[in-house]
Amino acid sequence: MSEAHEEHGHTVAAWTAVSVAVAGFAFGCVGVVMASPLVFWIGVALLPVALIAGKVLALMGLGAKAKS
Repeated sequence: MSEAHEEHGHTVAAWTAVSVAVAGFAFGCVGVVMASPLVFWIGVALLPVALIAGKVLALMGLGAKAKS
């Protein structure tokens, strides 16, 4: 494996952000299929939550370490 991508995605911050984003997309898709605007907008609301959660966890030190 390339040394440049050694830690690519192997962090708590990355896994949390991706998991919440996938849940958001799943809720959005279910909302569209069920024709339920409430479920759809819950899914949409989860997407910024994913970004915020990933960034906060990265700032707490649970993200990828900076290369020196």
